[in-house]
Amino acid sequence: MKRLLPSLRTKKRYLAFELISEEPAGRGDIVKEVISSASSLLGDITTSDCDIRVLGFEAGKGIIQCSHTRVKETRAALATLTRVNGKRATLHVLGASGTVKKATEKFLKDYTVFEPEIHEKRDSRKTPGKVD
Repeated sequence: MKRLLPSLRTKKRYLAFELISEEPAGRGDIVKEVISSASSLLGDITTSDCDIRVLGFEAGKGIIQCSHTRVKETRAALATLTRVNGKRATLHVLGASGTVKKATEKFLKDYTVFEPEIHEKRDSRKTPGKVD
């Protein structure tokens, strides 16, 4: 199956955020509460249009992906989040960017984005120390 052309793909924005809470929370807790607060404020259809996804979260900071046309609604939904796991909490949006890399560089200086390690493949036919 062919991929969509870049001009036909949906454009995304990435919101860098920090969680200020009484107790530490996990990524799953954040996902549940963000979708819940967005759904209660915006309704199910608009929440679906926002296309909110939590890409990463660790040590109280993370990145949320949303639709480029629904950034204001997404920020409003994040501002209404008041509790995580029954404990008082708030989500502070640090800024928005068009790429994950720029959002990380600009707003999350100590945050590391997951980058898989690339291992070089060795040619099994060559023997070490032997020059061809």
